[in-house]
Amino acid sequence: MSRVQVMEHPLIQHKLTILRDKNTGTKDFREAVNEIARLMAFEVSRDMPLQDVEIETPLVKTVQKKLAGKKVAIIPILRAGLGMVDGMLDLIPAAKVGHVGMYRDHETLEPVEYFVKLPSDINERLLLVVDPMLATGGSAIAAIDSLKKRGASTIKFVCLVAAPEGVAALEKAHPDVEIFTAALDERLDENGYILPGLGDAGDRLFGTM
Repeated sequence: MSRVQVMEHPLIQHKLTILRDKNTGTKDFREAVNEIARLMAFEVSRDMPLQDVEIETPLVKTVQKKLAGKKVAIIPILRAGLGMVDGMLDLIPAAKVGHVGMYRDHETLEPVEYFVKLPSDINERLLLVVDPMLATGGSAIAAIDSLKKRGASTIKFVCLVAAPEGVAALEKAHPDVEIFTAALDERLDENGYILPGLGDAGDRLFGTM
């Protein structure tokens, strides 16, 4: 059974169209990524467990709901994943933030890990691995490999745009990882770019085109 959730909320789709438009400048692109990440965090956190707690309102004692269970860490894949962190922290401000750096070897085309800095208790946390693009799936798979090697057990992958090829590869490599995306696009081109996609998310976020 597929563990992919495509978030078709009208606000997410509207803001995603802004991202896709080649005429959207760096400032507006960055703001839209931040806003979509915030909206996606709402859905990604939907199944967080609750516990009963007794509190006192100005009028009466009452039993109400409070978050329970696993704490959260947001793990951006550098560098483009950084653009999604603040939006998610807006909704989950107590989350810790780790970082996984990957680059693609130009000869082998395989992802190479160059930086990892994580909270010490990742085995006790729900990890939200974030990257705007899920193209071939190579970076996502390598990042999740790295996290599991360090003890992580509960992981969700969150992206803005995914290609079917990347989804299939990630599902095959990590069938226990749920995938959340704002859009499942058509395919990859011969250079590994998502079509219709939104271009290079890192370059558009940081103005390095």
